Amino acid sequence: MFRGLYNWTMRLAARPDAVRAMAVVSFSESSFFPIPPDVVLVPLVLAQRAKAFLIAAVCTVSSVLGGLAGYAIGYYLLETVGLWLLQAYGLEEGLAQYRTAYAEWGLWIILIKGLTPIPYKLVTIASGAAQFDLLVFVLASIVTRGARFYLLAALLWRFGEPIRAFIEKWLDVLGVVFVVALVGGFVAVRYVF
Repeated sequence: MFRGLYNWTMRLAARPDAVRAMAVVSFSESSFFPIPPDVVLVPLVLAQRAKAFLIAAVCTVSSVLGGLAGYAIGYYLLETVGLWLLQAYGLEEGLAQYRTAYAEWGLWIILIKGLTPIPYKLVTIASGAAQFDLLVFVLASIVTRGARFYLLAALLWRFGEPIRAFIEKWLDVLGVVFVVALVGGFVAVRYVF
C-alpha cells in the first residue's frame, strides 16, 4: 500500500533540491499544513546521511519560522484565518480552555507538544491567540523542535542502514502506525482541551 509512495519519496530525497522541499514542508506544518516534516526528514536523511545534522538544522529553523507564522495567525488573524484553521481541524470549541491553560502552563505546553504527534500548528496558533510571550515561544520552539529533529537525524545517521532495512520490511505496518498517530494527534488535542 505504501511501497509506491515510499519509493517515490526516496527518489525525491536524493535530488539536490530535496532539502529546500523539506524546509517548505517544515515551515508549512508549523502554521497550516497537516503533514509533519518527519515524512520528508526521514527519507532525506536516509538518502543523504552525511548531511544528517545540516538537514536537522534546516528542518528546525524552517519549523520555528513557520511557528512564527502560526503565532502571527493566532495573534493577528485569529478571527479570520485562525478560526478557519481551528474549524478545519475541529478544534474551535477548545480555544477558550487552551487560552486558560496557556496562562498557567504555556512554556510546558510548547515544550511537550512540540515533541509529540499533536499538530504543532495548533500550538503555534494558540500561542499567538493567548498572546504568549514571543521570546519564550521562540526559545521553547527552538528547543523542542530542535530536540525532535536532531534526535531523529542522529538516530538515522548512526543506525541508517538497519533502520532503512526495518522500514522497508515493515513499511505497511509503519505507514498505518503513522496515519493512526497523525489522526490520533488531532483527536487527542480535541479531547484534551
